[in-house]
Amino acid sequence: MARSVDPLVVGNVVGDVIDIFVRAADMTVHYGPKQVTNGCEIKPSATVHRPNLQIAGRHFDDNKLFTLVMTDPDAPSPSEPNMREWLHWIVTDIPGAADASQGREIVPYMGPRPPIGIHRYVFVAFRQQDPMVMMMAPQVRHNFSTRAFAAQYGL
Repeated sequence: MARSVDPLVVGNVVGDVIDIFVRAADMTVHYGPKQVTNGCEIKPSATVHRPNLQIAGRHFDDNKLFTLVMTDPDAPSPSEPNMREWLHWIVTDIPGAADASQGREIVPYMGPRPPIGIHRYVFVAFRQQDPMVMMMAPQVRHNFSTRAFAAQYGL
C-alpha cells in the first residue's frame, strides 16, 4: 500500500514554522511566469518583486478573509538558523478567491537574499475570523515566530 508523504513534514516546515494543520484553501505563488511549489529552487534575482499569490476556495465562500505570512526559517544560514524565522512579508484581509495585492500589507515585501546556503521560504495563509483592524507590524524582522503570531491573532 503506497503512502503519500506531506512535503511540509519532510521539509521540516511543520515543526520549524507551523504545527500540523488541516488545509482550508489552495494557494498558488508565482514569481513572474515561474510557479513556486514545495521544494522548488528559485534564484534570489527572480524574487526581487513580490510574487503574485492567489488564494482559491475549497471549503469556504468568497467572503472569508486570509492573512499571509512569508518567512525564512533558515536565517542566516541553514546550519545555524539563529535568526529563525526571518520575516519577509505580512498581508492581512485578503479576500477569498483573490490575489494578495487586494489585502492590507502590514509588513512590506522583502525579497529573499540568503547570505549563505540554500534556504527554505515559507508562505502560510491563515483563515481569519474577522478583519484585522488592530494588527501592528512587528518591530524587527529577525526571530519572528509564525506560530506565536498565529496564536496572538487567533489565526
